[in-house]
Amino acid sequence: MTEEVLSVTTGSVDRSGLLGAVGHTPLIELDLVAEAAAGVRLFAKLESSNPGGSLKDRPVARMISQAVTAGRFAAGRRLLDSSSGNAGIAYAMIGAALGIPVTIVVPGNASQERLERISAYGAELIITDPMEGYDFALEEARRLAHEYPERYWYCDQYSNEDNWRAHFESTGPEIVQQIRALTGEVPDAFVAGVGTGGSITGIGRRLREARPQTRIVSVLPDRFPGIEGLKPLGQPGDIVPAILDESLIDERVPVSIEQAVAMCRRLAKCGIFVGPSSGAYVHAALELAATGQYRTIVTLLCDIGERYSSTGMWRREN
Repeated sequence: MTEEVLSVTTGSVDRSGLLGAVGHTPLIELDLVAEAAAGVRLFAKLESSNPGGSLKDRPVARMISQAVTAGRFAAGRRLLDSSSGNAGIAYAMIGAALGIPVTIVVPGNASQERLERISAYGAELIITDPMEGYDFALEEARRLAHEYPERYWYCDQYSNEDNWRAHFESTGPEIVQQIRALTGEVPDAFVAGVGTGGSITGIGRRLREARPQTRIVSVLPDRFPGIEGLKPLGQPGDIVPAILDESLIDERVPVSIEQAVAMCRRLAKCGIFVGPSSGAYVHAALELAATGQYRTIVTLLCDIGERYSSTGMWRREN
């Protein structure tokens, strides 16, 4: 990940080292896979250790780095994008560090904790109707970019090639190196989901380079209320991210929000505190393990559980 990025306002480099802290996250092993199948090992990248607390720090750091180099923020233009929350936090955090003004269009079902953190960095928030879903927020960002091209540089994480390349060049190689060190081989299955399509495309392509037989499995969430950060696809009118390489996906596993939250609570009892997309990934990974067809499965723990307290998922049960 780029360690030095020119500051728009001062012309200096990122002397805080914030961007250099992105990536190189730990790989942990999830022992609860033993309940699903004997002889299977399940690993997960702990992406909450990134400075912004999520997987989204990786693509956002690269997209902003490339935009600064290309002079996209000349004359005080604002960075504009839509986000369900984690990318918005990364945009706001890195924007604050580099003096880049940021506007984020967020669907109204994003958790309060995410909205508060984006605001804390000084970014502008535009909240859309939660009943309209993620695609409506995306369309609103596109509308603003079209109507006010002199005000905004539209990052468009759904079609920005630097999104998947961040995972191809950092997350994927880290997974290959770490799992090889532990098992002597490349994982034979990878489980993730589709938000922008960046992680499953970038990591999937890197894993396929290292082992062409690696099975790529995508989580398919409910349409509503859905799982925050994941797109349900397959219905007419659904916006498929331009960077998503659907040819990589071998299988889609349906996971409900109830199943995702239940898995989050199980993981918490193991000392692992994550959000619902991570719970969905682990749930699907255990279903895959139960088939007995795989020795080594890897997935992602995308963010941390504190971001969802206001949703009620951690409410104590009497």
